Amino acid sequence: MDSWMRDYSLFIVHYSLKVSMATGLTISVIITYFGILLLIAAHTAKNSNTQNFFLAQRQTPWYIVAFGMIGASLSGITFISIPGAILNAKFSYLQVVFGYLLGYFVIATVLMPLYYRLQLVSIYTYLEQRLGLWSYKTGAFFFLLSRIVSASFQLFVAASILQIGIFDSWNVPFWLTACVSVFLVFLYTFQGGQNTIVWTDIFQTAFMLLAAIITVFVIQQHLNLTVPQLVTTVTESPYSQIFFWEINDPRNFFKQFFGGACIAIAMTGLDQSMMQKNLTCKTLPDAQKNIFWFCVLLLLVNLLFLSLGTLLYAYAEAYQIALPKRTDDLYPLLAFQYLGGLASMVFVLGIMAATYSTIDSVLNSLTTSFCIDFLNIYKVPPTPPAPLPEGEGRRAADRQTTVKIVHLGFSILLVILIILFRTVSEGDMITRLLKAISFTYGPLLGLYAFGLLTSRPVRDRLVPLVCLLPPIFCFILHEHSAQWLGGYKFGFEILILNGLLTFLGLLLVSTKTPAWDAQNSSRGR
Repeated sequence: MDSWMRDYSLFIVHYSLKVSMATGLTISVIITYFGILLLIAAHTAKNSNTQNFFLAQRQTPWYIVAFGMIGASLSGITFISIPGAILNAKFSYLQVVFGYLLGYFVIATVLMPLYYRLQLVSIYTYLEQRLGLWSYKTGAFFFLLSRIVSASFQLFVAASILQIGIFDSWNVPFWLTACVSVFLVFLYTFQGGQNTIVWTDIFQTAFMLLAAIITVFVIQQHLNLTVPQLVTTVTESPYSQIFFWEINDPRNFFKQFFGGACIAIAMTGLDQSMMQKNLTCKTLPDAQKNIFWFCVLLLLVNLLFLSLGTLLYAYAEAYQIALPKRTDDLYPLLAFQYLGGLASMVFVLGIMAATYSTIDSVLNSLTTSFCIDFLNIYKVPPTPPAPLPEGEGRRAADRQTTVKIVHLGFSILLVILIILFRTVSEGDMITRLLKAISFTYGPLLGLYAFGLLTSRPVRDRLVPLVCLLPPIFCFILHEHSAQWLGGYKFGFEILILNGLLTFLGLLLVSTKTPAWDAQNSSRGR
């Protein structure tokens, strides 16, 4: 299989050089891009086994993980939505990012030590040890639901842009674009898994950042600005306001800061796809070092994309370009129609890199969670290599086959959902996505908070119902808050309420007998 992937990669890289210019040049670059990804996959998939697929043998250098996590945390939606959203939100998104930093501090000092102490592969096995089987399955279910929806949504955005920018002119149907988009991710991840992803993410993160930087450079040339003038254009722009204090404003600092902290904890610390990257580090100190440096990079990268948004609006104003109805369309519109061939090409590469660096991790983590949490392949990785007992080699081969089948199944599911999303594509994507995960990640936040902050056991069979009711209540409240609460509109802080209601519900179905003692704690060691 490795030799086939390598030969195929070399073929498409060679073939891409023969494609015609103009749109053909962009296609050529795309084919070359994926050819390089397949070459990386072919190299990293050597001697692949189930452990490599899940945790890359816990041998990844921390700085590799830290840089790659930038691409994994900033999706294709972020790539186009943050620059466009400043029209209404201005730089208020930085308030969310500041909240992220608090959330990552909690992850590094509370959650990472727990995961490394218990040597978890799926982080949701902690819930079984602490609360019980039904709690464990409920947590894993909410992760699968959250990530399937968000991943398909992100891939839909990337596929739509490729469709509009390239494939519509060739009369390629959208369903085929969706199938090819997912198939390419499946192709370079199904053999090496996490061992491949940690290295392809380096490549893809670099391209995502390079695309944004080159676009800034192109706009600078079009507007005839020096570097100091470029900085002044951003800092003195009416869009550069960061802090908002009006209590009924969804951009209110406290709403966004504390909402951002909880989003970081939920979407990274309680998310298998992000934690799986961190768990590939050799030691806990390495993983913590990775988190802290990632915070620095995350702040700088978000500043880059917000500044890019300011320059996009400055360009549109300077050339009197009518703004699109959807703010998410601004960057694609200018890149494809006004900024020239270089900008359009790097935009396509940037949106692909931003999307696929997220989706490959998500697809791998969906496979990991389902195989471990629902198929019980194994929950704790085998300790260092030893002679395999009789029959174990066959069982290991069976496990690998199961992993590949599950990986393919989730790929097909993503294609189906992408096509369904074609019918609901209005609005500010980043805001809609963050609101959606505020409902689905709330139960996870409540489950882990209850497990870590109390020692009380729960009536385990009631936990699925307890976790289902808060998202429903929060959704209804979110839709009617302005009417019911004197004009108050919920922002990202709805996640905090969701998690709090889950916590209180678990408290109601708990008893006073301590459950998390030293004996239970030692089960995962």
